[in-house]
Amino acid sequence: MPSDLPSDLPTDLRSALRSEQESTAHEAAAPISPPASGTRPESVFAAPYTALTWGIVLSVALVAFESMGVATVLPEIAGRLGGLNAYGWGLSALMLANLIGTVAAGRAADRGGPARPLALGLAVFAVGCAVAGSAANWPLFLAGRFLQGLGVGAVMALAYTAISLAYPQHLRARMFALVSGGWTVPSLVGPTIAAVISDHVSWRGVFVLLLPLIAVAAVLALPQLRRLGQPGGAGHPSPAASPADSQAAAPAASPVAEKDRWWSTPVARSVLLATGTGILLAGLQLRQPALLVPLVVVGAGTAVVALRRVTPAGTLSVRRGVPAGVVLRFLLCGAYFGSEAFLPLGLVRLRGLSASEAGLGLSAGAITWVLGAAWQGRADSRWSGRSRAVPIAAGFAALLVGIAVMALGVLVDAVPALTAVAGWAIGGAGMGVAFNAATTDAMEQAPADRQGEASGSMQLAQTLAVAVLSGLGGAAVSLSAAHGGSVSVALTATFALTAALAAAGILAARRIRPNAA
Repeated sequence: MPSDLPSDLPTDLRSALRSEQESTAHEAAAPISPPASGTRPESVFAAPYTALTWGIVLSVALVAFESMGVATVLPEIAGRLGGLNAYGWGLSALMLANLIGTVAAGRAADRGGPARPLALGLAVFAVGCAVAGSAANWPLFLAGRFLQGLGVGAVMALAYTAISLAYPQHLRARMFALVSGGWTVPSLVGPTIAAVISDHVSWRGVFVLLLPLIAVAAVLALPQLRRLGQPGGAGHPSPAASPADSQAAAPAASPVAEKDRWWSTPVARSVLLATGTGILLAGLQLRQPALLVPLVVVGAGTAVVALRRVTPAGTLSVRRGVPAGVVLRFLLCGAYFGSEAFLPLGLVRLRGLSASEAGLGLSAGAITWVLGAAWQGRADSRWSGRSRAVPIAAGFAALLVGIAVMALGVLVDAVPALTAVAGWAIGGAGMGVAFNAATTDAMEQAPADRQGEASGSMQLAQTLAVAVLSGLGGAAVSLSAAHGGSVSVALTATFALTAALAAAGILAARRIRPNAA
């Protein structure tokens, strides 16, 4: 595998690729060394990795709990703080900041190691929890959510970076699997726990609960990460030099060249993408066409320009192969998370369910997602080496059915409200099948020296889809209220949009592989 990796890849991906290139040298020089007896640890919980393992897993679990738990109680928060007309921003603020936090933390880790940016990320995450949990109004709550998003992006990026730098090669796969579990379990129980806290204590307790746990995660993870030192120093292979890095190290030849170098930095691109998307979403919530139209045009144009520079060539035209895989990820996450974000709102506001009961829908989707992914993993061998268009299309179809059944349970009074939970269980199963199949097929087609670019682009598509669809749904709620409509009208439009994305995914599935395959 070549050492020349693109400079705009997320740090966790670039670090994983580098660690595979030089795994032998890395393991020999790693500051966190095996026990003195010379036996190599066979468990990520064995010394000297015990504290670091628990710290990383706890950090990821806290992020997962925050993401799923807050979504469950967000309707109550919006109602109490007067934020119903800007409901979508409670979700979009976190996701847009996530884009920036991921890239910024990764660049910082490249320069000085993961310890300092992880410490800063956890601190910013804690401050965001404190601000959101003590907010007296909706704008202050959104400020807390934005800070949380910066911290979430840093934690998720640096968790994988720390694994690549601190663990020997034979333990990395186990740690990656453990981190996946650290995300899945809170996704299952988080909505229920958050709902119970909100119902019996206060919604503010959902945020306050995280503060001591964040401190514990920092105490466990940071001491060993500090011993790693700087990636390019003694104890680690030097980061692979990319063209952008080489230019950054050289004196500026001219103002134009300096501008080009600034524009080429991943942080600048992520900020531009987040800014453009934010302007678009803000414009959609305005009532005056004279302001709405210019903001939507400027925001959309800015986001598209940035998106073209951070995704593989041909993504916007759904070119067959890896670009199609990126588009499928966007459609999947837009359809699934765009629907899921407004499921609690519909069940609480329209059907009169408690937050605990509404949380059942989120948990049902998470459980069947895991089951669908497990089934696809066992059956995947039959598709190896050829297009997985059939299971991808089938997963999209199940997701479409799930959205339709869920919408009936939310919007139609004659249908039992818990029908929405059953519908979302169907949607989760389809998501698990299609998500795994599309990701596996796209990654198989990526060249060995561009695995990181493909994976990073799909992760960016996922984050962007959640931010955009949450914002569009929130704009529908706001516009409906502004024109005398109801939440029911807004959710009907939102679920119609997410269903259209699922239907588009059925059609786009066949483009996952070139015809020649």
